[in-house]
Amino acid sequence: MTVIVVANPKGGVGKSTLSTNLAGYFAAAGEWVALADLDKQHSAHAWLELRPATLPPIEIWEVDPEAPAKPPKGLEHAIIDTPAGLHGNRLGVALDLADKVIVPLQPSLFDILATQEFLEHLAKEKAIRKGRIEVGVVGMRVDARTRSADQLHRFVEGLKLPVLGFVRDTQNYVQLAAHGLTLWDVAKSRVEKDLEQWQSIIDWASKKT
Repeated sequence: MTVIVVANPKGGVGKSTLSTNLAGYFAAAGEWVALADLDKQHSAHAWLELRPATLPPIEIWEVDPEAPAKPPKGLEHAIIDTPAGLHGNRLGVALDLADKVIVPLQPSLFDILATQEFLEHLAKEKAIRKGRIEVGVVGMRVDARTRSADQLHRFVEGLKLPVLGFVRDTQNYVQLAAHGLTLWDVAKSRVEKDLEQWQSIIDWASKKT
């Protein structure tokens, strides 16, 4: 069983988009997957309530930051969505449970600067330095061919973290989320470009630690 934490203390960078679509991929692949939400607003769990019962199931995993417990036995993947401003106890709980951490990051100078301290903190965590937890970055709302994407690569390379892929800015995510859907719940022809961008992210997330 693999626990993937999606984290960045900066708000509005696409954490819930990554979390819900990761869970949607594993569900569509026939795996037993659960979605946890450390945000007090529980937006990811609210999304699950919109999800049609006819689609591959994604379970709710309730994680109490004051008394965290391991996910149910038998789960193949668990995704943890985290809030803006993540630090202290909630960050500690997330890392204690994690096998992998994905940091979504928009490749603007301001977003990079706002995230730099968090990435440097992660790089110093013993579990990450020892290789028990793998960390990767995903560029959000970006064209991989742009100067902004190059800027993100240069920044992350300095921290010796891999860029897993780039997710473009499209209304597909907004429209699908409004109905509790993911890229893997609709016709491939509708989201073909997006599925192509996700392949490298999925490959990394699926690889056993």
